[in-house]
Amino acid sequence: MTQINKLKIFNDPIYGFITIPNELVYDLIQHPYFQRLRRISQMGLSYLVYPGANHTRFHHALGCMHLMKKAIDTLRFKDVVISEEEENALLIAILLHDIGHGPFSHAMEKSIVEDVHHEAISLLFMNQLNEEFDGRLSLAIQVFKGEYHRKFMLQLISSQLDMDRMDYLKRDSFYTGVAEGNVNSERLIQMMNVENDVLVIEEKGIYSVEKFLLSRRLMYWQAYLHKTSLVAELILMKVLKRAKELTLKGIKLPCSEPLMYFMQNKITLEDFDAEKLDLFSQLDDFDIISALKAWQRHNDFILSTLSKMIINRDLLKIKLSAEKIPMEESQSLKEEFAEAHQISAVDAGYFIFRGKIKNQAYSKEAEPIRILKKDKTIEDVVEASDQLNLKSLSKLVTKYYICFPKQLI
Repeated sequence: MTQINKLKIFNDPIYGFITIPNELVYDLIQHPYFQRLRRISQMGLSYLVYPGANHTRFHHALGCMHLMKKAIDTLRFKDVVISEEEENALLIAILLHDIGHGPFSHAMEKSIVEDVHHEAISLLFMNQLNEEFDGRLSLAIQVFKGEYHRKFMLQLISSQLDMDRMDYLKRDSFYTGVAEGNVNSERLIQMMNVENDVLVIEEKGIYSVEKFLLSRRLMYWQAYLHKTSLVAELILMKVLKRAKELTLKGIKLPCSEPLMYFMQNKITLEDFDAEKLDLFSQLDDFDIISALKAWQRHNDFILSTLSKMIINRDLLKIKLSAEKIPMEESQSLKEEFAEAHQISAVDAGYFIFRGKIKNQAYSKEAEPIRILKKDKTIEDVVEASDQLNLKSLSKLVTKYYICFPKQLI
């Protein structure tokens, strides 16, 4: 029998060559649960704004693993003891941290797979894989859940300066062409250290942290919360909500079996057994896009009109404001639209709606980014920085929006 070479190399446009460190990681990457991430876009419908933003969650997960390997090497060089078992756990935990994302994840979490967060599904996938791999993922799961005694390990996976954020900012900046998001992950990793079991950044790396936080803020306004991306995702949520509503009334819609299952049933986290998890693992972007293509021709006015908007990129108009948008404004638009199309005011709510978005580059409530000063004292980056804009970056900015059809302008 031919021996498979499992120590493969990926050519990544961001970092160059990414090496698979061992056979277990290779086998996890080869698993259908992980391969599915090739069919899930990292930035959802953002390609409607930035045509290059077609990169996948598969891409991102490999990038995170690559950065984690660099962080481990840096910390070991600075005499932080990390065993081979701990290294493996860190690499696996970061590789699988996003495995629970569904297609257009945020839209799905608010419409079809209601109130089941992708992180909870990631954990379910990890537990399932742990069974298949005879318990070899146990330590990775412990670290991922924050139950391992070495606190800095969780910070590398999930914090305000983790490998996940470092990769997605750099990667999303590259594929969108939004240069402001390009962070110097190499420099940030080189400045990492561990003091009293917590992750710290050496004082000389403070400017890199400031640039990282500023880049994050700019990426949110220019890419993740770009008003066209935002309105496209909101329309998708409305489409899926309408599709579920029609399905529960007994109207059969053309779509894949896994998607049909989640539309016919209200699934909570407690309901996610191995069978449901397997059904969820069969969902990807293609299920949603092909459903939208079919629903364009459905005789339900709401479903077909909203589906056409996404397929043909002829979206609702969105207006952003620093002030709360009065209810009367949306109410009068709803009445006008309802009358024009002979539908109820409730149904007009699928086309005219208000909401708000928030952006905070740095949270004072969450685990802080700690700066290790030359005198060995540790300070929150906001206090250690001489940049006034860092204080403003920790301020929560709220913007209000109203969406409505263009013909109502």
